[in-house]
Amino acid sequence: MYTYQYEHRVRYRECDPMGVVYHTHYLDYFEAARTEALRDLGVRYRDLERNGIIMPVVSATVDYKQSAEYDDVVIVEAQFPEMPQVRVPIDYVVRRADTDTLLATGHTDLCFMSAERRRPVRIPEPVREAFLPHLSASS
Repeated sequence: MYTYQYEHRVRYRECDPMGVVYHTHYLDYFEAARTEALRDLGVRYRDLERNGIIMPVVSATVDYKQSAEYDDVVIVEAQFPEMPQVRVPIDYVVRRADTDTLLATGHTDLCFMSAERRRPVRIPEPVREAFLPHLSASS
């Protein structure tokens, strides 16, 4: 499993009038965590797109445990449990940094897709090579 931790301070604009993070922002946190995780591996979305590959989200779930609030620092852990193939499954765990309180868990499935044909494609070779040191190719 490849795991990356992304740190985020909750901004005022992300909260409802009660000072609690509005639920949809967790999907934004997931996006930031996976983008930075891929960047950490040397894979940038920009480069994939320049090479004709897009990565749409095909499914997303969030299970809310406790509320994050304005000015909290949260740690969003993105876990890639297996070598991506066509689909890229990612699990997420969101915790409050100072207390390690579990705030939410989630999962997304993305897929590699040809931007031109709008059809799924297998993992691009540079992405596979970036994951190889962290994940078994047989996973």
